[in-house]
Amino acid sequence: MTHRICLIHAVQVAMAPIEASFQRLWPEAERMNLLEDRLSADRKTGALTPDMFRRFDTLADYAVSTGAAGILYTCSAFGPAIEAVQQRLSIPVFKPNQAMFVEGLKKGRRIGMIATFDPSLQPMVEELREMAIAANVDVSIATACVPEAMQALNAGDAQRHHELVAGAVSQLRDCDVILLAQFSMAGAREAVEAATTLPVLTSPDSAVVAIRAAVEGRAAK
Repeated sequence: MTHRICLIHAVQVAMAPIEASFQRLWPEAERMNLLEDRLSADRKTGALTPDMFRRFDTLADYAVSTGAAGILYTCSAFGPAIEAVQQRLSIPVFKPNQAMFVEGLKKGRRIGMIATFDPSLQPMVEELREMAIAANVDVSIATACVPEAMQALNAGDAQRHHELVAGAVSQLRDCDVILLAQFSMAGAREAVEAATTLPVLTSPDSAVVAIRAAVEGRAAK
């Protein structure tokens, strides 16, 4: 049975990494992409607004209307808006880093996180802490943000992006695992692994494994 998965993006650079993860980990899934490329620009100007929540609802409702069996948001700065969709819909809906955080907490209690989009960092730290509290575990979270890496990627210089992300590893000390915070950073994984002996997790790979299990499990009931 083929399942349609709707991928909702706020930036174009997130699209290729998640497609690559699907190709490797769940090629049979039918992928549908929705790109709303003003979301990240509007998010930079301030906090999440009621209008932004409505936009996330609209995108999700459109996905459902096409027969989507699951929804995966790839934009990491909009946690509360995605949570509202999760609470409203019956199909599996995943935040971009949800699965990676679960996997990261299994790797250790000292988490290092690298981001390239500053507005996404604090909400993600809060989300990870909330998940740790719910799991009744204590965590320490070290963070590094390299916005110039995102600028390089947007300019088409992937190699420079990877180098800058890998360079941020030196800012993280006494960690058990390193998380690459955004989907757009997945291509830097090998460069980061070359700069550390720690396990390195990316959100696209973790997300594909998790949404596949959720969708196929629901279909089997």
